[in-house]
Amino acid sequence: MVWGESRQAAVPPRAPVAMMTSGAVRRLKAALFVACLYPLARLVWLGFDDGLSANPVEFITRSTGTWTLVALCITLGITPLRRLTGWHWLVRLRRMFGLYAFFYACLHFTTYLWLDQFFDLAGIIKDIIKRPFITVGFLAFVLMIPLAATSSDGMIRRLGGKNWQRLHRTVYIIAACAVVHYWWLVKKDITQPLIYALVVAALLLARAVFGFSRRHAARPVAQAAALARKPQP
Repeated sequence: MVWGESRQAAVPPRAPVAMMTSGAVRRLKAALFVACLYPLARLVWLGFDDGLSANPVEFITRSTGTWTLVALCITLGITPLRRLTGWHWLVRLRRMFGLYAFFYACLHFTTYLWLDQFFDLAGIIKDIIKRPFITVGFLAFVLMIPLAATSSDGMIRRLGGKNWQRLHRTVYIIAACAVVHYWWLVKKDITQPLIYALVVAALLLARAVFGFSRRHAARPVAQAAALARKPQP
């Protein structure tokens, strides 16, 4: 539902872009794949060019954390945008953005684990317990692991569609934890955390509205089917 590419029923296109061919979608996906590597390439370039500010560890930590949140927002935005536009090919991009969110989360956590704590496990555990923003950030990272591990088509088949969807709905919790992590990290200017909080709230609200509308529309059909199965006197 979130990080996979489940097949959707075809609907009449509502815009020319909805008629993109498989080849065009593959080319777009390849271009976006390369574009998603830009934040990492920028960090590498700045590292060689001595441009990581006076506190390189904090700079890298903030950058990878920000891009994790950006990729999460894009992943959450795929379904509402698809339903609004009828561009069902967008589903083929969702897994990639979800995995990029996990990729930058791994870089974010590795930066903390390696460059900040130097693999001091006792200090890390103490940090996770005593500092709330690290606790919630660590929770978000741990919850992302099973989503990344089960994002393949093979895992969708093994888990079954409904079980897989239930598991991948934890992305909503992950996004909320990521926003809280960022909010609690910032001590003074909360402008950026507030923007991300509003974006995530809007995306979750949109998904809730679409879900309610779908259930409401399906109710008469279910009632009609039940009447049809009812024995006639």
